[in-house]
Amino acid sequence: MSFRLTGPVLVKEALGEYEALWHIFEALDLRFVEKVLSGSYGRKSEVGRPHRNLLGMFKTDLVKRFGRIEYYEELYRLMLVDRELRELCDVKEWEKPYHPSILSRFRQRVGPECLQRLVNHALQQLGKMGMLNGDTLALDAAFIKAYSRRDPQDSSHGLSDPEARLRKQGGNVTLGYGVHLAVDADSEMPSAVMVEPANVNEKKTAPKLLRKAVKRQRKVSSVVADSQYSSEAFRDKVKHINAEPVIPYPKNQMKGKKVLRVDRKFRSHGPAKLKRLYRRRPAAERAISRLKHYFGLKHLRTRGLRNAVIHTLFCVLAMLITALASILHGHTDLIRSPVSLMKLTGKL
Repeated sequence: MSFRLTGPVLVKEALGEYEALWHIFEALDLRFVEKVLSGSYGRKSEVGRPHRNLLGMFKTDLVKRFGRIEYYEELYRLMLVDRELRELCDVKEWEKPYHPSILSRFRQRVGPECLQRLVNHALQQLGKMGMLNGDTLALDAAFIKAYSRRDPQDSSHGLSDPEARLRKQGGNVTLGYGVHLAVDADSEMPSAVMVEPANVNEKKTAPKLLRKAVKRQRKVSSVVADSQYSSEAFRDKVKHINAEPVIPYPKNQMKGKKVLRVDRKFRSHGPAKLKRLYRRRPAAERAISRLKHYFGLKHLRTRGLRNAVIHTLFCVLAMLITALASILHGHTDLIRSPVSLMKLTGKL
């Protein structure tokens, strides 16, 4: 999936309220996307009903994220009455919009592996554009609520989603999944992402997350994370890649030592250099906030770990595509701006 400005290919008197989305899709050379997606399907000569337009279904799933539409049923109803939206998603005049069941089969067929390839390629393009050249990685995790209630026979997991697990959120114990991110602190773009049941501790996922991020961002001099990541094993992993771990110690560790700590009021204490580097940790929080509020990460409306991974990768892909489109349209300074996002998504 190479990204480039293709110029005013569309012959339209007015693009209407979806003008920005037209420009986003026109900025992308989608031949690579189609090739990757078609690899999940059989040959056209095989017996069976031919599949719907792969790029159209791909665009439809992205439109759900761009438009912050919570339910697929809501998106389907919107497409039924909006000819322009159907045209945007490559639905022919004689065709019905993609039903939620069709999109569900599409996501299952494509799977996380295919979407991860697209995310990797988007990150590669951002790297070539100089957007992932920062030397600091910020790690953090976010909770997304499962689309299920607890099993009355065993409240530790979900009734319709048995892979979801419990985690304490504020004063409540909630069922869901944990989204673990490694973020380039300069661009605030996710370099690596993992999804696990909510009861999986950050320390367990951190080494694998770090390995994935380093493949994308080789020049890492420091890794910043909160005290949830505090373990000597993980610090050793960070030092093994010749980077400095900037992780505060809990008060019951390294007593009497001059190390980085954070008090109850979130004030950092310790060596000046570590305090300065630790100020970069909110980059991961801001990336998570944008994924939740502008790309629909918090609206998990599917069940199972595999589906949660697919949902998360689509949200990350929408974020990366928005950043790439901003750059290609000359708004490099606005790749993280909600104002820029509103311009790109029009009235949707």
